Amino acid sequence: MVRNLTAIMALFIAISVPTLGLIGCDRSQTEPSPKPESEAAPEEQAKDEAKPDFSIEYEQFQLNNGLNVVFHIDRSDPVVAVSLTAHVGSAREVEGRTGFAHLFEHLLFLESENLGKGGLDAMSARIGGSGANGSTSRDVTNYYQTVPKDALEKMLWAEADKLGWFINTVTDPVLAKEKQVVKNEKRQGVDNRPYGHTQYVIDSNLYPEGHPYSWQVIGSLEDVGNATLDDVKTFFRRWYVPNNVTLVVSGDFDPEQARKLVHKYFDEIPKGEPVERAAKQPVTLKETKRLYYEDNFARQPQLTMAWPTVPRYDADSYPLAVLANYLSVGKRAPLYRVLVEEEQLTPGVSMYAYESELAGQMQLKTQAFAGGALDPIYAGIEKSFALFEKEGISEEDLERIKAGQEVAFYNSLSSVVGKAFQLAQYQIYANDPGYVGQDIARLLAVTAEDVVRVYEKYIKGKPYIATSFVPRGEKDLALAGSVAAQVVEEEVVAGAEAQFDASGSAEYEKTPSTFDRSKEPEYGEPAEPVVPDVWRGKLGNGIEVLGIENSEVPTVRFSLVMDGGQLQESIDKTGVAHLTSILMGRGTKNRTPEELETAIQKLGAGIGIYSGQDTFRFDVTTLARNFNEVFALLQEMLLEPRWDEKELVLAKKGVISQIKQAEGEPNAIAGKNFARLLHGKDNIRGYSGLGTEESVNAITMDDLKAYYNNYLSPSVARAHVVGDIQQADFMATAEQLAKQWPAKAVDVPNPKSEPAEPGIYFIDVPGSKQSVLRIGRMAMPVVSEDYYPAVFTNYILGGGGFASRLTQLLREGKGYTYGISSSISGNKHEGQFTIGSGVRANVTGESVQLINDVLKEFGPTYTEEDLQTSKSFLIRSNARAFETAGAKLGVLESMSEFGWPADFVREREAVAKAMTIPKVQKIAETYMLPDSMIWVVVGDEATQLQRLEDLKLFNVKLLKKEELARLHSPPQD
Repeated sequence: MVRNLTAIMALFIAISVPTLGLIGCDRSQTEPSPKPESEAAPEEQAKDEAKPDFSIEYEQFQLNNGLNVVFHIDRSDPVVAVSLTAHVGSAREVEGRTGFAHLFEHLLFLESENLGKGGLDAMSARIGGSGANGSTSRDVTNYYQTVPKDALEKMLWAEADKLGWFINTVTDPVLAKEKQVVKNEKRQGVDNRPYGHTQYVIDSNLYPEGHPYSWQVIGSLEDVGNATLDDVKTFFRRWYVPNNVTLVVSGDFDPEQARKLVHKYFDEIPKGEPVERAAKQPVTLKETKRLYYEDNFARQPQLTMAWPTVPRYDADSYPLAVLANYLSVGKRAPLYRVLVEEEQLTPGVSMYAYESELAGQMQLKTQAFAGGALDPIYAGIEKSFALFEKEGISEEDLERIKAGQEVAFYNSLSSVVGKAFQLAQYQIYANDPGYVGQDIARLLAVTAEDVVRVYEKYIKGKPYIATSFVPRGEKDLALAGSVAAQVVEEEVVAGAEAQFDASGSAEYEKTPSTFDRSKEPEYGEPAEPVVPDVWRGKLGNGIEVLGIENSEVPTVRFSLVMDGGQLQESIDKTGVAHLTSILMGRGTKNRTPEELETAIQKLGAGIGIYSGQDTFRFDVTTLARNFNEVFALLQEMLLEPRWDEKELVLAKKGVISQIKQAEGEPNAIAGKNFARLLHGKDNIRGYSGLGTEESVNAITMDDLKAYYNNYLSPSVARAHVVGDIQQADFMATAEQLAKQWPAKAVDVPNPKSEPAEPGIYFIDVPGSKQSVLRIGRMAMPVVSEDYYPAVFTNYILGGGGFASRLTQLLREGKGYTYGISSSISGNKHEGQFTIGSGVRANVTGESVQLINDVLKEFGPTYTEEDLQTSKSFLIRSNARAFETAGAKLGVLESMSEFGWPADFVREREAVAKAMTIPKVQKIAETYMLPDSMIWVVVGDEATQLQRLEDLKLFNVKLLKKEELARLHSPPQD
């Protein structure tokens, strides 16, 4: 569970095993003995394991109070990441008091004695940080942020305040409000989405009663609601102690100075009671259990199977990871070959490990097409396993999987926070920040015999848990022999939630300190953003190339972007561009789909082809040493598509499955209808890029070939490359493509948007636990002089996360939502201002009223403090603008699309510095007034529609089925 919906969960996926959270450890022991401060090297690696070619340099020491500290120096950018990880997750809870670890993830951001209420979020905004964020798993809770390097002391001061000067600030009103936020998170992520209760049903049946993994990380709504202030304080004092915490500092800093600061701020925090590592608690199933659940939001049956396996870092976890990948990923996978290609029962299948500190499990997930029963799919799974038993895994397949793991590892270390996170996980779970060497070595040592052995030990013929989540009223589609799963459904009642006022200050005796902690530290040496050198080139066919050389990790990222995308489609046959992108990745003239996929994977590369609303693009990630070979494959895919009819059938089935599933997902419903109302029926931008079931069924291979021949051309293309490759080498390789791909003229349409009348448009999803809100209007294009001033203005309104008014009022003040944000976005021709949120169903009317009030009052109440906060964040955050390869690539793409110079961040700094309160108010009056907007509300008509009408804010229109059908039918000639 993460605090912020925009958190990048890829950071939390360990290199060796796909996971569902922050998990892993295999050393069961009491807390480690303190290490001398001079100690920096990891334990000696096992002699019989291969030495890795890559490691993370670090320095480690431990304070007298038990706090583990790890430093990693990375001077590639003027930024530093600070990560504080507590070895406490939901596994430290007890039945009846679940959800506490996750609740604390929320509470620790709110206030501490010396930062004050909202102090951490306010400070993050001032210093230009990435935003204070956190995550909770079964085993750990992690807090992290990346900031300009001159703010390191501020971050250490703030993190120490969490540990030593926090708990007195938690009051009953504060607790009551945060309970509502957590409940909203559960409604949004579990209760109000298709298949949301799947993991609960699996874990509560896979693990015996009382096992710490038998409940979910987020806990039950009842347990969270029953939590008392004494419960919360007791939990904190037991687990949030220095001897149960690891602090990692990663980035551009002086380690000697940082060591002194760590001592200054953390030394006097008292050590807690000894924290012993919990003993492993693996489970075995005596018999198979099959369960079903009629899902209000599902439109297609979903089958999930789970087998008990091993804890994280167990020797068998490595071959299990390879097994899961081989069985389910790609054309050669037995599950794909049988279920998707041969029997065409499902659009796809996945198999993955969920391995935690005390135990682990393997899960398999797949969906039937609408109306399809799950029994034939189960038979197909059995057939796939039999195929594996017959064939085993080849050395070629083993090596391609390992190559993919190598690239994934390098990519996980592209940011300082990624490195900080990895070091913390290794320290907590393996008691060794340098465990990366053993981790990679053990993965690379996996043999084909190992893979077969773990299949036979944990999967073949073993009891399992199977869940059938089927659309409501279609339980006959469930696996034979399934019994009803026990799921607690929340009843949404108006006025049922307790009222509270969390704005007051707590009265308490301050925790003593040896020095005055109430004063925020000063900045260190200034952190000036380093604008990387951008080289420019031009290929023989006219394609402009922009590049940045960077050797931080031995990889290359490349993008080829062509203007057009969905804009080139006709409204009566949407989905052509998307299907074209799929088919161009399914084989070439001289390679079958399987052969192409295998060739890419053996090189440890990824080549993605995507169609967006206004672009068609190729994205490449590869090891630098394999760039030429990977580029040759890209060239083959671009110039010689296979146009395989069998693959078109499979692709259309998969797309239609996506379309059907979206019909029951409230967020998808809101997004689809908001786009149509915003752009109008005559504008292709108002239509889903997937198409409709009818349009996809009507698309032929000739349609795809026509799109390819007419609209993909160097004349509308631009190329970008970042990584460990020199300009001359890239241009020499790319010129081979240019010689064979001549340019032709292509006209890119620019349809005009015609928004619907402002007002509230309500769409009924019976039984919704939340109401989904999409609010907005057309605005300025990115090239407009108003664009960046609007981005600036929006920061305090809703773009600044926890520094924004919308979040502070609806989440922090009222507890109505888990998250709300507003944004300014656009292209060269037009833009839009949008607000999005999911709110508790029984405060839908109150939320709409409050958003309306915030928008109306925003300009007139904008303050000098708001102005300075926005300036500080938007200027100082430029230190992070070029940190990762992905960020650098994004900068290059913006430069090529909008004609910006390489140092356009400097120009934006000048705009930010010149902003004034009157300028902000002018932007707000022009683009952000509520009565100029379309308000889409997706929720339960029976309980919420009348309450919206009673507000008498705007005209309220219920979009019934027939009106929705008219809204989404193509315009008639």
